[in-house]
Amino acid sequence: MISCSTDKTIEQISISRVETMPYLPEPYKMLDWKEVAVNFDQYVFDHDLNGDYLPFIWLDDSGRNFSQKTFGLYTAIGDIRQGPDAHNGEFHEAINSLGALMSAGLVGIDKTDQDGFNYVKMVQNYFNTDNGWNIIMNNTSARVGDLGGGYGRDWWYDVFPNVLYFAVADLFPDVDRTDSILRIVADQFYKADSVLAGDYHYSFFDYSAMEGKQSHIPFQEDAAAGHAWVLLSAYEKFGEERYLEGARSSLEALLSQEESRFYEVLMPFGAYVAARLNAQHDGDYDFHSILDWTFDGAFGENSRNGWGVISESWGDYDVHGLQGSIIHNGGFAFLMNTFDMAWPLVPMVRYDPRYADAVGKWMLNAANASRLFYANEIPDNHQSLPQYKNLTRNVIAYEGVIKSDLFERPEMEGVSPVAVGDGPKWIDGNPDVSQFSLYGSAHVGIFGSIIEKTNVERILKLDCLATDFYRDEAYPTYLIFNPYDNGQEVEYFYQGSAVYLYDVIHDEVVAENVTGTTKIVLPGRKSRLIVEIPQDKKLEKQNGKWMAGDVVIAYQ
Repeated sequence: MISCSTDKTIEQISISRVETMPYLPEPYKMLDWKEVAVNFDQYVFDHDLNGDYLPFIWLDDSGRNFSQKTFGLYTAIGDIRQGPDAHNGEFHEAINSLGALMSAGLVGIDKTDQDGFNYVKMVQNYFNTDNGWNIIMNNTSARVGDLGGGYGRDWWYDVFPNVLYFAVADLFPDVDRTDSILRIVADQFYKADSVLAGDYHYSFFDYSAMEGKQSHIPFQEDAAAGHAWVLLSAYEKFGEERYLEGARSSLEALLSQEESRFYEVLMPFGAYVAARLNAQHDGDYDFHSILDWTFDGAFGENSRNGWGVISESWGDYDVHGLQGSIIHNGGFAFLMNTFDMAWPLVPMVRYDPRYADAVGKWMLNAANASRLFYANEIPDNHQSLPQYKNLTRNVIAYEGVIKSDLFERPEMEGVSPVAVGDGPKWIDGNPDVSQFSLYGSAHVGIFGSIIEKTNVERILKLDCLATDFYRDEAYPTYLIFNPYDNGQEVEYFYQGSAVYLYDVIHDEVVAENVTGTTKIVLPGRKSRLIVEIPQDKKLEKQNGKWMAGDVVIAYQ
C-alpha cells in the first residue's frame, strides 16, 4: 500500500469517517490538558480533603494477593458501593487506579514517592493470584467482583488493566516485583492466544482454566488487540521471541474478522501493533480495516451494536471525534474512551506516516469536543449538575456527553448535547453526583502528554513518543496538522542544543541549527511529522530506513 509521489512526499490514506469531520470544529476552545492532568492528580490523591464526598482516595489494608496496603479511588463521586466503610474498603477498580498512575507519569509526576506512598507498588494487589488467573484484573478479588466492573466475566475488563499496567511499568520501571508480574501476564496471554488459536468469539476468557466462555455479554474479538499490544510490549522488554510470535498471532486473529468487533477500547491498539510490526519486524499487514472498524463502529451479530466514533454536530456544538455509542439516545460519548483512542493512534503515525493527516484531523476534533465533559466548559443548561462545579474543580468530568438526555427530564427536552453520567443507574441510591466520573477523568494524562498548543489557533503539536511505550531510542517527534485551506506559519518552540527539523512526510529539512523558537510553514490541510535531530547527526538511508547515527528517523 506504500506509495510516494515524485516529490517524495508520503501519500496520505484517508479514514472515511474522519473525512466527514470538519477541518475547523466550532465552537473552538482547547484546554491546557497537561494542566488538567496535574491538577487532577493533586486533587484526587489528597488524603486530607474534608467535606461532602471527600476525600476521593482511601487505603485498603485487606492484603488481597500480596500482604501490603493498597488504595482505592471512587469510580464516580459519591459511589455508595465504595469507600473505606463499604465492603471492607475493597471495592475499587484498576481501570481507575492504574489510569490515574499512568496519567500522572505521562505528565512527569513521580507516583513511586508521593506523600510517603509508593502507589505503583500498591497497585500490584490487582494482580490476581488467589483465583489462579495470574493477570492484572479490575478488582483485587472475586469478593467484590460482582459489585460492578466486569471482573472475570467481561473480557475487556480483564485485558485492559494489563495494558494499563504495562504502561505504568514502562513509566516507572524500577519498582520491586514489577518485572516478574509483567512476565507472568505475558505468559498467560501467550498461552491464552495459543489456546484460542485464532478463534476469539467469546464474551470472556478464563485465564485459570484457559478456556473461552460465551454469555449474554457480546463477543469481544477485539480482546485480540489487547493481547497483541501486551505481547509486543513484552517482546520489546524481555526479548523473548515467543512473545513476538504471540503478538503476530493475536493480531492475525483480529485481522481475520469480517466486520467490526469493537467493544470498548481495545480495537485501535491493533492498528498500532500492526504498524509497528510492519515498520520494525518485517510485517506486511494491511490494517486499514482496523481503523475503519474503530471509527465506523460495530453493527454485527453478537456485537456491541453501534460502538464507534461519533461524527455529528449536536445542537450548536461539533462533537465529532468522540468515542462511544453512535446510536444510544442518538449518540452517547465517553471521556475515558476518547482519551484512550489517542494512546495508540498518535504514536501509530510514527510507524506509518500515511495516516498523519487523518489522525491529526481526528485529534483536533476529539480534543476540542472533549472539553464538553467538564462542568466549567459547557453551559449550565446543557449539563445535569451545574451546582457542583466547585466540587469537580474542572478536573473531574462527567462520564459522558449525550445527544438527548439520558434521564429524559422535561427541562432537558430539545437540549443537545447534555453532559451526564451513568452512575445513578449503577445501583439504587447512588447520588446524582455519581454522574461525575473519576475513572474517565483519570486518563487525562494521555491528552496532557500528547497535546501542545501552538501560536496559531487550531494547530496542535502532538507528541508521537509520549504514549509509544517500550519503544526503541528515538528523537523527539511531533505531528503538526494544519486544518486551514491555506498555508500557515507557526512558531515551533524548542530549547536546547542545536538540532535540525526534518519532516518525514515531505522528506525535507525545514529548519537548521535550531537552538530556540523558530518558524515553520505548514501546507494547507496537510501535516508535517517533525523529528528533532542533533545538528551533528547526518541523515542516511540504511536498509530502507532513514537513520541519524544509530537512531531510526523514519521507517518509510
